Amino acid sequence: MTEPTAPPATNRPVGTTPLKVLAQIDLDGIQDLAGARRAITQLFNLTEDLQTTIHQLQAENQRLRDENNRLKGEQGRPDIKPNKPPAPPASTAHSSEAERRQPRPWHKDPKLDRLPINREATLPVEPAQLPAAAEFKGYEAVVVQDLIIKTDNVLFHKAKYYSPSAQKTYLADLPPGYTGQFGPGIQALVLVQYHACNVAEPKLLEFLRNVGIVISAGQLSNLLIKEQPGFHAAKSAVYEAGLRSSPWQHLDQTSTRVEGVNQQCHVLCNPLCTAFFTTASKDRLSVLDVLRNLGPRTFRCNAEAFELLHALGLAQGAIRAVATWPQEQDLRETELSQRLETHRPPFGPQQRRQILEATAIAAYHHQHELPVIQLLLCDDAPQFNWLTADLALCWVHDGRHYQKLAPCVPRHQELLAAFKTEYWAFYDQLLAYREHPSPAEKARLTAEFATLFATTTGYQQLDDRIAKTRLNQASLLLVLDHPEIPLHNNPAELGARQRVRKRDVSFDPRTAEGAQGWDTFQTLAATAKKLGVSFYHYIRDRVAKTNALPSLADLIRQRAEEQPLGASRNSG
Repeated sequence: MTEPTAPPATNRPVGTTPLKVLAQIDLDGIQDLAGARRAITQLFNLTEDLQTTIHQLQAENQRLRDENNRLKGEQGRPDIKPNKPPAPPASTAHSSEAERRQPRPWHKDPKLDRLPINREATLPVEPAQLPAAAEFKGYEAVVVQDLIIKTDNVLFHKAKYYSPSAQKTYLADLPPGYTGQFGPGIQALVLVQYHACNVAEPKLLEFLRNVGIVISAGQLSNLLIKEQPGFHAAKSAVYEAGLRSSPWQHLDQTSTRVEGVNQQCHVLCNPLCTAFFTTASKDRLSVLDVLRNLGPRTFRCNAEAFELLHALGLAQGAIRAVATWPQEQDLRETELSQRLETHRPPFGPQQRRQILEATAIAAYHHQHELPVIQLLLCDDAPQFNWLTADLALCWVHDGRHYQKLAPCVPRHQELLAAFKTEYWAFYDQLLAYREHPSPAEKARLTAEFATLFATTTGYQQLDDRIAKTRLNQASLLLVLDHPEIPLHNNPAELGARQRVRKRDVSFDPRTAEGAQGWDTFQTLAATAKKLGVSFYHYIRDRVAKTNALPSLADLIRQRAEEQPLGASRNSG
């Protein structure tokens, strides 16, 4: 279990403001070099605090001005980009790509072996162009890719019979995949273009009409989200297979609006699959809903639940009340809510949340319908605590906090640059450890972490940030026990970026059914890409009901057997 962490220590006197720190500096008392250094250090840190405050107030002032202008019916300050943007300043460049990435030599991959040949043509040379002594030397092969887009409208003559005795009409069925007015080609094309290629509905409608398809905006919307039970079932199967393929998973969240209401999209993934889930909130109970594939919530009072209640800080009187409830059995949400409502004295909102979370976590760990995730790799958001046995934090996310520091004092800029160099050098050592783990190297890296993050530079904001990283030592160094896990949460963040791009192009789903469609097809598209499967061919195969391609869930299980992702335990 991840233990609750205390706030980081700071050298700044408690309850002091920058002006009070300045008042404490006694210039007459500075008689030695050490005293002068301390005074200058305090002045430097005071300057940084004031500069940070000024930047925050300027940004807040601009936001208020923009909001005031919008309320008056005007526009906010325009964001006009320069023709050639300069390198972004440290205050806005929060990526660590240049510092942690090693450039790789580029080479062009061959593609002819991946191209199916649909037809062949022989091209002669005009005899008039040839001299008299020209000799035929065979043919030179050249492969040219092309695509044919044309309508394939079919007029079906369906046989029709009537039985007077049964008083019933018998009509021939359409071929598999032909439902309503549109065949499998159109259905597969619009699903892939909308969900995988991020083509907006108006542009997709425009394209279809340009190639001769007569279709309304409502019919197109129905093709995209309506009556897709087969694909929803495929998504559930992919998610369950993904859980069974590995005891560790990535997890990230991003905002999504559904019917104009702010909601959250959760992205859970591993090297073999990526799954998307939209929920009303991003709290701990919502994360548990995702881990249980949005199944009905259950709650359980057992020893683990009471251990969590103590860790969450629930009052002893409330814990004794919970101890009188049925033990070692699952409770439905309605049953637990009724007990919470009828308890006297009433539980407060925070107590209710603590009880719900602790008993829901205990029920999740006890259930056997779905695999229980053993290790979660994510950022340091509090809603991820206590859900899994191990919690690994993302080094890139932690490094982003150092990128956000924007010192104005040259000495502090030098200190920050020097520490970031050491930070990413240690990161490179962890990368090397993943390739060749050993007990001796594990002990050395643990000691080096303690030394590096015990650094005191005198730049207070940097020292505070270093102290916060030091408090997360167990989660950041979990890779020493599990060399198979990555050092970052990039796969989940890239999945979240897919949702953000979809949101930017198509705004947001307007119904819960639309949100489910987004989740399902983004899951299938992202998973097919990881498995090396053509998403278009997969969708076309399923829409046409030929089922010539294996299911994505079966491919996940097969790959997991060939390349196990199981968690190791190099406890050394």
